[in-house]
Amino acid sequence: MEIQRDYYLNELISKEKNGLIKIITGLRRAGKTYLLFNLFYKYLLNKGIEKSHIIDIALDDRLNKELRNPDNMLNYIRKKIIDDDLYYILIDEVQLMDEFEDVLNSLMHIRNADVYVTGSNSKFLSTDVVTEFRGRGDEIHVYPLSFKEFTSVYEGSIYQAWDDYYNYGGMPYVVFCDTKKKKQEYVKSLFEKVYISDILERHKKIKNKDELDELLDILSSSIGSLTNPLKLSKTFKSIKNKTISDKTISNYIGYFEDSFLISKAKRYDVKGKRYINSPLKYYFEDIGLRNARLNFRQTEESHVMENIIYNELKLRGYNVDVGIVEVYETDKKGKRNLKQYEVDFIATQGDNKYYIQSALEMNTEEKAKQERKSLVNINDSFKKIIVVKDDVKPRKDDNGITTIGIFNFLLKENSLDL
Repeated sequence: MEIQRDYYLNELISKEKNGLIKIITGLRRAGKTYLLFNLFYKYLLNKGIEKSHIIDIALDDRLNKELRNPDNMLNYIRKKIIDDDLYYILIDEVQLMDEFEDVLNSLMHIRNADVYVTGSNSKFLSTDVVTEFRGRGDEIHVYPLSFKEFTSVYEGSIYQAWDDYYNYGGMPYVVFCDTKKKKQEYVKSLFEKVYISDILERHKKIKNKDELDELLDILSSSIGSLTNPLKLSKTFKSIKNKTISDKTISNYIGYFEDSFLISKAKRYDVKGKRYINSPLKYYFEDIGLRNARLNFRQTEESHVMENIIYNELKLRGYNVDVGIVEVYETDKKGKRNLKQYEVDFIATQGDNKYYIQSALEMNTEEKAKQERKSLVNINDSFKKIIVVKDDVKPRKDDNGITTIGIFNFLLKENSLDL
């Protein structure tokens, strides 16, 4: 059964022959190779491109070890181009090639070449591409399966799908594992055999793997909680009885971000219209990986749902921040106090902005009032949404706040505008 990843395929098609290097980034095993070498390759064949004009090279295949040498790669590609027709060059895991920046710059000079590459760490994108290509690279970031993609091939009810998704995440292989044991073993092995190994290989100055592991465990336990390196350093001291500098912790977090394991959400003062640099919130790009770090013991549905909503907003192309709303309130003694209320997410894309709360349930009026508190104190016209676990259709209250069920939110691409 083939998983259709139409969003990313259409992104590639829309960027075809645009004169830029198409750079597919994302977490390892999230489906970058499948997108480029299967779905896009088939698209090219179906539109009539001859196989001889599609040059596909997987650099993580040992058979292509010699092509990790930049000169060998350029010579190989130039020998393949024998006429003036357009050639599609597809290179997987390009960061494994020495001096890959120079190679990609050289490929830009081939008049009849359209270049597509994948890379598995953000330094490849944020540092090298920005500085070396100066606007000549066009990024497509591939996330693990969305819930909609997951359910498109899942054999079972939507409730069973949700149970598997929030426990084991959206790595493509997981959906085809037929037992919970296989799902758990696969996701746990990804951490040790792929992600941690990659980080240790890339950053050889790491001397203490245990510290790295323990920091991952702490971050996993506190998804959606405000933190920073100094606070985490104090946590190590109080809980682990270990002294680790906030600078070292900051470096480790940077390594996790570079590998796309986690991403951060900054705090934004809605009324003051300014960013608050610290503390931040961290979320895992795949919730199954987060759960695996904790041996599937801490799968609190409220925190997991918040992480899933964050990921959904990111994969839809929104910039996502955490909102702070400051409100003066008068207590029983008539004293005015400044209080801060949190908006789980502010999602922006161009001129569009949405304020979004994640609430597992609102089964009492007191709980509903609590979830609405920050939203009713935002005095602008942008849409305000509460996402709940209950399977409810979108409905708007007297304050103009829309409540929507998690399934409607995740399965309908226009759910923010319902």
